[in-house]
Amino acid sequence: MSGTGTYQFAAQPKSVGTRKKKYRDYDEPELLGGTNIMYDARVVRGSTYAARVVSQAQQENQARLERERQMRKTTRMRRPGPNKSRRPPTPEPVPGRKHIDVQTDDYLEELTDRPPEKDQITQTDPLMDRPPSPLFVPAKIGRDVSTQIEPGDLFNFAVEVEPILEVLVGKTLEQAMDEVLEEEELANIRKHRAAFEQQRNIELAEVQRLEAEEQRRKAEKNRRTRQESIRVQQEEEVMEKVAARGFAKSYLTDLHHAVLESLVQSGHFFDPVEKEVESVFLPWLRESAANYLENIRTARTITENVTKDVLEAQMVHRHAYGQYIAFETERRAALEALRKKEAEEKAKREAEQEDDDYP
Repeated sequence: MSGTGTYQFAAQPKSVGTRKKKYRDYDEPELLGGTNIMYDARVVRGSTYAARVVSQAQQENQARLERERQMRKTTRMRRPGPNKSRRPPTPEPVPGRKHIDVQTDDYLEELTDRPPEKDQITQTDPLMDRPPSPLFVPAKIGRDVSTQIEPGDLFNFAVEVEPILEVLVGKTLEQAMDEVLEEEELANIRKHRAAFEQQRNIELAEVQRLEAEEQRRKAEKNRRTRQESIRVQQEEEVMEKVAARGFAKSYLTDLHHAVLESLVQSGHFFDPVEKEVESVFLPWLRESAANYLENIRTARTITENVTKDVLEAQMVHRHAYGQYIAFETERRAALEALRKKEAEEKAKREAEQEDDDYP
């Protein structure tokens, strides 16, 4: 124990009684099944800092392995050898106790945590160092002359530092102003881009709406055209039927004129064509004409409303586009005036700075 409170230990190296065998004896029972270090009970698994908790089953297993190892060791010791004598085996432990490993070999080997160390010193003969060479100083010739300089004769800090500070501060302010203007310009560009994107999306939506409306109008037109063609075809068929019936009537009138007149006068016969025309054809014709006129009126009303809406939408878009053009023109004029003003101020500052630098 030293005076500073630290503990030191040093042990002198000791020789071992005998050397180990250079080669393994593979005929031993322990080496026949392989040498896996993971099955060695001396290898600790887990954290080396925490306390090792051994269960009852592990203790029994470890005791069983120890007994088997002791039995193999006893069997190996019983085997006759050139330099070994027979030793009696160790009896089995009583119930509730177990044997512990004790080194009982004939040749002992000292086990230490720290390998042996030894201090060795080499000594050389002391030699005298050569003295350093003196510095060469030339002989002094001529005569000394001095000059008296008062403070402030050569350099005035307060006066000389002012233009440097003006240049530094002016350059810093100018750079800061340029950065601020650049940020404002980028913000304006982003704002203009967002407005442009919004206007483009609005116009795209309007174009899509107009396209859908045009498609609906085209489908309505095709449907009305088909209806009109069907109606014309039906009217032509009716006219053909009426003409055929009239022709047949005029053809048969001369043949059965007397018979028909007598039957009509007697009240036993009536004209079926006339009755059918009066009771069926004329009401259908009046209803068809009324429906046709109503369809024409409805189509004209829808067309007028659609045309009116389109014209109003175009007027609104034209008015909004004109306002946007006027706003963009005013903004560009304001930016141009601001840039001219900044350029004039910058030129003015540079001129003032040049005047200050060259009095």
